[in-house]
Amino acid sequence: MSDLVYAYAQPSALTHSPEGEALLLAAYAENTPTGGAASFFRGQLRDAWLTARGLTTLAKVVASRFVPQSAALRDPIVTAGAERLRFEAFSSCNGVYARLDLGPAALDGEIVQSGTTNVDFNEPMVNALSRISRHEPVRLSVGQQEVTLERAAGHVTERKVTLPERWLKGLAGAQAYLAQMEEKLTFSRLQATQLLHSLPTGAARGATYLVVRGGRPALVPVAGPGAVRIGGAHRLRLLDGLLPLTETLRLYATPDGQASAVVLELGSGHEFLLALSAEVNRGFSGEGNQLDALAEDLPAEWLTGANNLFHSNEAFNPTLFGLAHDLEPATVARLCANLAAMGLLGFDLRENQYFYRRLPFKTSRILQLNPRLKNARALLENADDVQLVAVGPSGRTEARVRGTEAWHTVLVGGAEPPRCTCQWFSAHQGQRGVCKHILAAQLRFG
Repeated sequence: MSDLVYAYAQPSALTHSPEGEALLLAAYAENTPTGGAASFFRGQLRDAWLTARGLTTLAKVVASRFVPQSAALRDPIVTAGAERLRFEAFSSCNGVYARLDLGPAALDGEIVQSGTTNVDFNEPMVNALSRISRHEPVRLSVGQQEVTLERAAGHVTERKVTLPERWLKGLAGAQAYLAQMEEKLTFSRLQATQLLHSLPTGAARGATYLVVRGGRPALVPVAGPGAVRIGGAHRLRLLDGLLPLTETLRLYATPDGQASAVVLELGSGHEFLLALSAEVNRGFSGEGNQLDALAEDLPAEWLTGANNLFHSNEAFNPTLFGLAHDLEPATVARLCANLAAMGLLGFDLRENQYFYRRLPFKTSRILQLNPRLKNARALLENADDVQLVAVGPSGRTEARVRGTEAWHTVLVGGAEPPRCTCQWFSAHQGQRGVCKHILAAQLRFG
């Protein structure tokens, strides 16, 4: 599996001048180590202290890992567009997704042009953010044009960061869950603080459920009416610096309980989202929750046209988009899944719409980042590898599919969910996307 290499002309830093402090975030040029950095935003933060608290929490997410074997730290990304700046990050284990959104009320400046960049979150940056006081002026420049930055540690003119493909896979997996989520509970600032005090101090074993009892949020081990499943609830402690500051906390979850998210409305145009995978040992990069929508190829001109449209509009509601262009909901879902699989789409829960990331439009990434789909199509290249056994009266199709070491029986179609006798399906029961054998049978027999 190859890596994506991002090059920085210089590291990010907080610099000092007679006019105040300036937060400069370095932009990247993908696969172009000598590429220049465009300017996306220049201006002042209206509440620099609150922004710094959000970015510090984001840095805490990046530094966290809840699975010992997880990979090294990764740098967050920032997207400028639709009158907002969005900072995104994953935990090192990829099971926690976080995003800080700065709306128009948080920014006193100009989005010079829309764009997406990888942010260099070094230790000096994190330390500088923690020192910002409540009322000091701080100017923000995203994708600055300066070649040299003044830092206490000296001059640094270039930094390269290697990001694995699972970074893009995680973005696709997280957005697929977010687009399915429904709002479940709403808490006040007092209740958000009470929730913080109710969180487990150690690692939560098994699933826990968030309920409201006597007006207070509580975590319980057994599901009940109105309960919301929270996988690895101790991971919510990443928000300990923001929960006492929130004006409103909204809790979202998917209908099947496979992911949950909280959105903190912090005021002054600041929102912070934290999404959790179903279990601590599950990363968003391995979910495969869009494989069904990706199974059949869409015409290249459809993908190019949708990409150009979303690139221009920067944000869209999928339902309204389908109605405006006379497209079936399933077609819109497939378009969104394909673009999200390239890392191009994020999802805003509060606005109930997608937003566009200006990353390279590379359709080759769809197969590259989804090996199960790639392997399923490889099975179809040999007619004998996917064999029809029988078709039942209800439309249930039984197939025989070649595996790595044995043949597997696959059931697809009809009203029942697909099934397979392979080890992957036995372990996950379809909760992490279908296996390559089911995909191959679906593609062969419809």
